[in-house]
Amino acid sequence: MTTDVLPRVFAALADPTRLDMVARLSEGDATASQLAEPYRMTLQAVYKHLRVLEEAGLVSRPPGPQPRPVRLEVEVFDLMNAWIERYRVRAEQRYRRLDAVLAEMEESGDAQDE
Repeated sequence: MTTDVLPRVFAALADPTRLDMVARLSEGDATASQLAEPYRMTLQAVYKHLRVLEEAGLVSRPPGPQPRPVRLEVEVFDLMNAWIERYRVRAEQRYRRLDAVLAEMEESGDAQDE
């Protein structure tokens, strides 16, 4: 799985219903009917949301007759985590450099006051 998947993953998770479905699936597998329970939408609408999640690689459903369990695919989250971590590290490095510059400025300001 490569980073070209990430735009689809983030787009899929941008929808509050799909984000909630993913959160619920983190507790364990569920059927489409079980996932539909808290929403005021048709089962057909739930299947459309699931199709978006499947196309993004976030969930899978085994082939076969209904009801089929929907399963969260953790590999995608590993990819997302690696991407987020890379940018978190970069941001931390920038903040450390900024802290060093500010400390230097403070020291030179203290030296001028003396």
